[in-house]
Amino acid sequence: MGSLSIWHWLIVLVVVIAVFGTKKLRNVGGDLGAAVKGFKDGMKDGTSSDAPPQQVANTNKAADPNTVDVDAKTRS
Repeated sequence: MGSLSIWHWLIVLVVVIAVFGTKKLRNVGGDLGAAVKGFKDGMKDGTSSDAPPQQVANTNKAADPNTVDVDAKTRS
């Protein structure tokens, strides 16, 4: 009663194929594989640099007169 046998899984597989069709399941599998590959590549790219990202300083402060340059201070 606790676990499903191979026959239960085969029936579930037949029902899923009957409902969705093989073409749609193949597309979903390909999309899922591409997403996993993209995630792995993103994680690999993110760990290649040990240094934290640097802030870019604005060297042309007079370009926009509407920009206000302030320093954030914490309350004590």
